[in-house]
Parts: sequence; C-alpha cells; structure tokens
Amino acid sequence: MGLQDLIFHLVGGVAIFLFGIKYMSDGLQKTAGDQIRHLLASYTVHPLLGIAVGIIVTLLFQSATGAVILIIGLMNASILSIKQAIPVLIGSNIGTIFTVFIVGISIENYALPIITIGVILLLFVHYKRIQYIGQIILGFGTLFLGLSLVRDGLQSSTEGVTSFLMNLSDTPVIGLLAGIVLTLLLTSSNAAMGVLQTIAKEGLIDFQGLIPIMLGSNIGSAVIACIAVIGASIRAKRVVFIQVLYYVIGTGLFLLLQKPLIELSLSLGQAAPMNIELAIAYSLFQLLTGMVCILFVPLLLRITQSLIQTHQPSAEVMFGAQYLDKRFLATPSMALEQAQNETLRMGNIARETLMHASQYFFEQDSRSANLALKKEALVNELNRLITDYMVAIHQHDLTAGESEKLTGLLHVVNDIERIGDHAENIVELAEYSTRNRVQLSEVAISQLHEMIDAADWIIGRTLYALEHNDRSAAADVRGREADLDRMEHEFRVGHFTRLNENLCKGNAGAIFLDMLSNLERIGDHSKNIAEYILK
Repeated sequence: MGLQDLIFHLVGGVAIFLFGIKYMSDGLQKTAGDQIRHLLASYTVHPLLGIAVGIIVTLLFQSATGAVILIIGLMNASILSIKQAIPVLIGSNIGTIFTVFIVGISIENYALPIITIGVILLLFVHYKRIQYIGQIILGFGTLFLGLSLVRDGLQSSTEGVTSFLMNLSDTPVIGLLAGIVLTLLLTSSNAAMGVLQTIAKEGLIDFQGLIPIMLGSNIGSAVIACIAVIGASIRAKRVVFIQVLYYVIGTGLFLLLQKPLIELSLSLGQAAPMNIELAIAYSLFQLLTGMVCILFVPLLLRITQSLIQTHQPSAEVMFGAQYLDKRFLATPSMALEQAQNETLRMGNIARETLMHASQYFFEQDSRSANLALKKEALVNELNRLITDYMVAIHQHDLTAGESEKLTGLLHVVNDIERIGDHAENIVELAEYSTRNRVQLSEVAISQLHEMIDAADWIIGRTLYALEHNDRSAAADVRGREADLDRMEHEFRVGHFTRLNENLCKGNAGAIFLDMLSNLERIGDHSKNIAEYILK
C-alpha cells in the first residue's frame, strides 16, 4: 500500500469512527435524553450517586466533553452547585472506561451486518423509539467499520510509519506529546484511544510505549476543554479547571506508580490482546484518579475558587444573553434547556421593567424610568437573540417532543416581549402625566395599585409555572387573569361614573383608561404562556 492509500485509510477510517460515535450518541440521547436533567437534579446530593449519574451521562453522550458541557449548562441554570458538579465530573471521566472496552471488542468483521440491522430499523420501522434504537445500532456498527479501515491501513503501513511508532517506545516525552497532538487533531480522546488500541492490536508498538501516548491523549482532552471555554462564564471556567486538575493529578499519579500499575495491567490482561491490556491500564488510570479526587473535593473547590474568582456585580443593566452558548447546539435537548433558561431570565427582566415603570408612574422617579427603558431594550435584544438561537437549534435533528417545545418557547418569547412593550407604554404615560401635570383621584390611584399588584403576581406565577412545568400554577394564572379582566371592566365603569359626577378630569381619565388597558393586556400575554404550559 502506498502512502496515499495509507493516509486515505487512516483519515477516512477515523472520520467514519467519529461519525459512528456521534450518531450512536444522538440515538442514545433521543432514547433517554429527557431523563438526564431529572437524574442530575435529583441524584447528585450524595457524591457516590453523583459519580453514578456522571457515568450514565457519559454512556449517553459517548463523550466526557459532552458531559462537561451538560454540567456547565445545569450549573448555569442553578440546578447543580459546583460541589455537586465535581462528583458528576469524576463519574463522567470514569464512564469513558466503557467506551474504551467497547472499542476493544474485536467485532470489526461483523460491522457490516450490524450496520444492516441498524439501517433496517431506522428506515423500515415507523415507531420513533425503534428508529432511535436503529440509530444506536447503526452508529455502533459504523464506529467499528471506521476502526477496521484504520486497521487495514496500519497492516499495510510503510516502513517509515512503523519505524516512527516503534521509536516512541524509547522516548516517553515524545509519546506524551504525540498523545496530546493526536487528541487535538481528532478533537476527541475517544477517537485517539480507538486509534491507539488499533495500533496496539497490530503490535506496532510495545505496551511500555503505549502508556505515555495514552496519558497524553487524556491531557489533550483537557486542552480541548480549555479552548472550548474561552470567553465563557466563570462557572464554565471553574468546571473545566477542575477537569484539568483531574487529568494533571491522574497523570502525575500514574507516572509515579507506573511500574506497579503496568505490572497489574499486564497481570489482569494476561493472555488478552494488547488493546485489552491498554483498556485495563486506562481503567486503572481513571479509577485511581477518581478515587483520589473524590477524597479531596473540598481542596479542589478551594483551589478553583481562589484561582478563578467572580467579578463584582455591576449596578448597570448588563446587555446580552447569559445562557445561549453555541457549544450546546450539538446537543439539542441541552440547547433547548439553555433557551428556556434565557427565556425565564427575559421574563424576570420584563417583570422588573413593569415594576420600575410603575414606580416612575406613581413617584416620578427619573432613575426608575431610565431602568425601565434600559430593561425594556434588553428584553427586545433577548427576544432577537433567543429567536435566532432557537432557529439554530431547529436546524438540528429534533425529536417530536423537542420540536413541539421549541415552537411553544418561540410563542412564549413573543408574549414576554409584548409584556415589556406594555411596561414601556406605562413609562410613556407617566412622562405625559408629568409634563402635563395630570392629577389622578385617590380612588384611581388605589385601583391602579391593585391592578399592578395583580399583574405582577400573574407574571411571577406564570414564570414559576414555566420554570417548573407546573400545570397547577398555570391554572392559577388562568383564573387570576379572569379576575384581572373583571377588575379592568369594573374600574372602567367606575371611572365613567366619576366622570359623570365631575370627580375627575378628562385628561386624567384618558391616562387612567390607558393604564387599565396596558395592565389587562399584560394579563392576556401571561395567560397565553399559561395556556402553552397547559397543552
């Protein structure tokens, strides 16, 4: 085989392997992805449970990096604290052991029949759940097809390639660097380990020379994680820094105990192929590192918090999104959660806008007016950002449930934006009242206070229902909105009675009626959101 054929086999094989891992991961997430958030929210109080959940998450994502992204998202949503996140992170790294052993199974000769079964289930069965299982099987077979191409390329490799691989045994530092570079080129430690196991199986390098490359591939995954959080939140940087500490500690421990650990790996894998012995060594690396790190969680926390400190909060309105990270788009279920988190933030800002606008209306406080207008501008900006983000999500393969949720959230975002518009209208009414010295009667002021309190309660209850998917809270909103409609009608009739009795002036009446109308419309938009939850 010439050099060109060798390159085509290696590059093509790795590409097919990566596709298989990704496709299998997508199928696993569609099959059980809806339960991930519940698992992480409910079973991470105890460290050992957190490790178990981390293992499950990595099995679903087939990637420790994907698990890290999920952890960051749940921390941003305040579902996980960093103390809870560390055991999950440790578990996610330990979970990669299963992928390494799966890759180590010698079933490349059965890759095509496995792919055939997957295609049949995917294309010829009309039940979604069975189709997802077919996707998992197809991805599983494809990753082995990719590895078989890599194996064929290595079997017919040129003398120069063989000589280079054999020289790695004599220079561990170069092996370590080779592992880092291999992971960076493939952007996946799983793919790096797959290639490394194939090299081991072909006997192109001895076991002693494989260890530094294996350790380097783990460090490479930490480097990828560091690159991924450039410009990200403080929480994201802390999680990734802990991931870096994990691999630094693990590499140091393995190098320190290298001789007994290698002997143990060879003893446990006696009579097994070298790729299985490598999988055992990798397992010992992950288990040893995990046990040490779980014992020193408080120390890891202190180191991380002291080195990566939060910035002092600013009194100014901070524009831009907090949760819409494009890194999550590769995992639509997680990206949807992030979009919902940003939508909830947008809803709370719209609620604050109404409170500032109301304060300006009653107290003529110019600072409240400025805050209301700035926050309304932020609501408009978030409307655009969230919509663009959800359009990007829609370009990925979504389940029927995810697609329905995305459509509903688009309507919710629009309703929240309209609530912000009505709050802005109140600022404009207040400005008109101030310029023209409009004086409302005490009865009118009292009634407006009552309606504003009701509208604020409705918005708060609506956001609670949206965050917790609480149908009971959504039903409360629907009932309270009907009360707001009756209130608006009653106050409007009372105004005309006062007008006929010359108890208020015409310009004051116009302001009063416009206020009633805006508050009633805020209730309508809140009700629309509640109806979405009740569907």
